[in-house]
Amino acid sequence: MSPKPLPADFPRTTSQGAISGAQPKLLLRKVGGIYQAGPTDDEVYERFVVCDDLAEQLAAYASRKMTANAWSLATTMAKVEAGVLKKVHSGVWDFSTAEVTWTIERTRQILTDRVGSGSNIPTQERDDSHEE
Repeated sequence: MSPKPLPADFPRTTSQGAISGAQPKLLLRKVGGIYQAGPTDDEVYERFVVCDDLAEQLAAYASRKMTANAWSLATTMAKVEAGVLKKVHSGVWDFSTAEVTWTIERTRQILTDRVGSGSNIPTQERDDSHEE
């Protein structure tokens, strides 16, 4: 099986850091004898594989929940996103904000593709807004 291509919209996060002092500083690290400011291509691809796998797992879970509870796509995605953010903020999962955003959008894309392919996932969006 050939590896999945890295999508152009996958985030390439740079290392965050702070160093005291009056003069501006550049945060670098040495990788294979070369100083580098951001992640290597291999590191970015590794993060992509993890995020894409999580999106696939979340889509399968969300699909089951949508079928069992007759939730709309919007309701399901709100619940999935809340759950992912809870795990990230509590330190259980280590994802950047950009990676979470990408993973949630990828999950939404997978679910939307499944809805369009004739699955039994409800497509009707509920209107939960209340006018006052």
